[in-house]
Amino acid sequence: MAHDFLADRTVLVTGGTGSFGRRFAEIVLARHKPRKLIILSRDELKQLEMREAFQDHPALRFFLGDVRDRDRLLRAFQSVDVVIHAAALKQVPAAEYNPWESVRTNVLGAQNVIDAAIERGVKKVIALSSDKAANPVNLYGATKLVSDKLFVAGNTYASHGETALSVVRYGNVMGSRGSVVPHFRKLRETGRIPITDVRMTRFWLTLDQAVGFVLRAVARMRGGEIFVPKLPSMRISDLAEAVAPGCRIEEVGIRPGEKLHEMMITAEDARKAVEFDDHYVIHPAFPWWGEDVAYETGRAVPDGFTYASNTNDRWLSVDELRDLLGESPPAVRLRPNPAAQHGHAASL
Repeated sequence: MAHDFLADRTVLVTGGTGSFGRRFAEIVLARHKPRKLIILSRDELKQLEMREAFQDHPALRFFLGDVRDRDRLLRAFQSVDVVIHAAALKQVPAAEYNPWESVRTNVLGAQNVIDAAIERGVKKVIALSSDKAANPVNLYGATKLVSDKLFVAGNTYASHGETALSVVRYGNVMGSRGSVVPHFRKLRETGRIPITDVRMTRFWLTLDQAVGFVLRAVARMRGGEIFVPKLPSMRISDLAEAVAPGCRIEEVGIRPGEKLHEMMITAEDARKAVEFDDHYVIHPAFPWWGEDVAYETGRAVPDGFTYASNTNDRWLSVDELRDLLGESPPAVRLRPNPAAQHGHAASL
């Protein structure tokens, strides 16, 4: 189990002051007993705020650094047992307009993490990926696809050492930084919710689910796998109804680099994918991945299988989305909108 592996171990999270890193720290410190939990990030203010929020937990350490800086990672990874690589530039529009910055963090930074982990003998490394890495249409997705391939292939030259590297690929995380939910909450008082396309669908999971799946992947991994959780899908129009019931929906068109639907396993991936009760594993297409390494057989997926948000067999209803988001039922939550009363917006 993940608990057995993390007990008395030193764990480091890159980008650890982000949404995932903070929740990961809360869960690991509450349920596991690591020797140290090191938070590596660039922002000293966020580190200070996190230190205060965790009341200077004795196992928690903070390390200022950037994944772009290989030498700094070599210092940070000294005597570390497990690395969770969560650092990334992930805003799709920002990546489209600042492509080289995204490449430096998401691609070159990934290679730096791999090199430093192998050099320092880190036992296990899990990189967090995205559904946008499968058949990418935007730069962010393309950088995460390259990162995924770097981590999988990294096992080739780590095969004679102690380091195993794997990837976790999942969909939109509810409540994470950059989520559309806070945007909808902010706009609902206007009585108008702009969405790109009413047909749009996405995979959806909570921060707790994301952390739990990563911890299970750390326990299961042997190196080279891409772990994909089975998740429900949601319609963006249903999400708008859950957060802002009664508001007028206005389609504004798909933004640069945006997909109508997301995919986590392509037909090409499926040739090496196996299915389990709650997840899929994409095995690497390398000669070193043999029966002695492929510890779990799983069930082979059908030829031509894809795992996409619009063809999923699990869907979240408006009520389920509302429950997950902690939104009150419409009759309780809705209040008169002063702006609407003065004719500045449509009535709720």
